[in-house]
Amino acid sequence: MKYWSQMRALSSPKAARKTDIRSAANPVPVFRFRLRITAGKRIAIGPGKVALLEAIRATGSLTAAAKSLEMSYRRAWLLLDELNKSLETPAVESAQGGEHGGGSRLTPVGEQLVAIYRRIEGNAAASNARDIKRLLAMLAD
Repeated sequence: MKYWSQMRALSSPKAARKTDIRSAANPVPVFRFRLRITAGKRIAIGPGKVALLEAIRATGSLTAAAKSLEMSYRRAWLLLDELNKSLETPAVESAQGGEHGGGSRLTPVGEQLVAIYRRIEGNAAASNARDIKRLLAMLAD
């Protein structure tokens, strides 16, 4: 599943279940919040890193998570490394490969980070639903 198709479509529950594009000629407008927390030029927490955490939770592996997001392993590793270095406590623990293979799992901090991030998105969408609907209505068919 592509990274963008995993991002939550906040304009409506129906739009969230559909793919982002009906056809190349008639795209479906989708509203997305792009919440980021920066530290200087570095994005400490953002939508890509949260999607990666969710994929790690779902797959139990950084390699599989990267593949599910159609992202290179190197890119996923760099995002995760940057995230872990930005936090007081790492969001993911990884075990080295071996006879039974390695694996990755979210720490309690990682679980909490995802929950808080998604709650902020949901609250922002809910409290701004009327204005989001107005903006979407302004778009041409």
